Amino acid sequence: MSRDIPDTTRAFRNRSPQGGSRREPAARLTAAFHSWWARRHGHAPPASDTGGGPPPAAGAVRGAPVESTLWRMRTTVQDEPGALAALCTALAGEEVDILSLQTHPLGTATVDEFLLRAPAGLSGTGLTAAVSGAGGTGTWIERADAHDLVDAPTRMLGLATRTALDAAELPLALRQLLGRCTIRSLPAAAVTGRRAPEDVPAEGTLEDTVMRLRAPEGGVITVERPYLPFTPTEFARARALVELDTRLGPRVPRGQDVLTLPEGSDITVRRADTGDLEAARAMHERCSPETLRLRYHGPVGDVDRYLNHLLSPRFGRTLAVRTASGRVVGLGHLLWDGDETEVALLIEDAWQRRGIGGELLARLVAMAGEAGCAHVYAVTQASNTGMVAAMRGLELPLDYQIEEGTLVITARLDQRPARRAREEHGEREHGGSRIGHRS
Repeated sequence: MSRDIPDTTRAFRNRSPQGGSRREPAARLTAAFHSWWARRHGHAPPASDTGGGPPPAAGAVRGAPVESTLWRMRTTVQDEPGALAALCTALAGEEVDILSLQTHPLGTATVDEFLLRAPAGLSGTGLTAAVSGAGGTGTWIERADAHDLVDAPTRMLGLATRTALDAAELPLALRQLLGRCTIRSLPAAAVTGRRAPEDVPAEGTLEDTVMRLRAPEGGVITVERPYLPFTPTEFARARALVELDTRLGPRVPRGQDVLTLPEGSDITVRRADTGDLEAARAMHERCSPETLRLRYHGPVGDVDRYLNHLLSPRFGRTLAVRTASGRVVGLGHLLWDGDETEVALLIEDAWQRRGIGGELLARLVAMAGEAGCAHVYAVTQASNTGMVAAMRGLELPLDYQIEEGTLVITARLDQRPARRAREEHGEREHGGSRIGHRS
């Protein structure tokens, strides 16, 4: 482009109407050049034969900004010449811009997945009708946002990186990969003592809207998506993420934060896993029966079965609070429960009422928000005033449901106060904080 401009201006500069003087009025040359430049790049309307006429309406000028909406759409077409072309022609007729396209072959048919930019006035129903008229069947559509503009290879690399850094990311990565779905992990030896299903082969199974994958530790990961069957391509991608997780083995980030209690002593907060089982078991032995009852909603039998599940990064994330001597005095859990997310706290009796529970809960909620969770819930007893106060301290919209003494408190994360988000960000930047500044 930089070569074209000097050459063209030189041509205008050397041209004379009757071969006379090479000097032209500056205004005339400038107008001629801009006319050529606009027509070359398609931003000027074609000149009329009369050389005049009223200017075009502002909304009709090509290139003018038009309000639009992003959509994700999936539809099935016959695998035959011209099927995709007819679909694209129908979308073009509705002034819809195709930003990306992925194809999922199914033999005699193909599932086409689009990212579309459509005029804001075109509804999802209208878009679906246009696609159906062009031969698309089983059409599914939902609103998209700027995060969906990432192409498929880049998205897969990002999800693989997240999974490689932290074993707890596997369920979240699968959800990001497959869209709105429910993911459940059943360990090989569940808390109930029952064995996981043995009829899932190493390569997994795919049945319409349900896929089952052999989990890295020998259990089963079940992924279910209502109304939208999985394709073999999606199944292969999910298997690749699970295989990567299996090869890397259990792992959690090992960074830690130092917190100062109101009385001046320091404690540390860091991620925990099954390697912290002995220290967590020792903390359980120091807790009173009442503290354990409030945490587990009844008598605790075999503690090891609970702790092995809770500390496993396959089922969520755990934060451990340690004293300067290395003793664990608090545990906070963020547990993936299908398409729900549960938070739970256990603080040793001697360390309660010092703000540790509120600090752990705020960090767990921040993790849930970063993972894209819309809400979290806590199951406790109505008499557990400490947990109720910690949930209220989040300063989030809360929903309370109580039945036979069991209280379920749900917090919505899409309305986190900006002040709280800034505080948490600042604490992560400085690597420490002081407990007691939150109500």
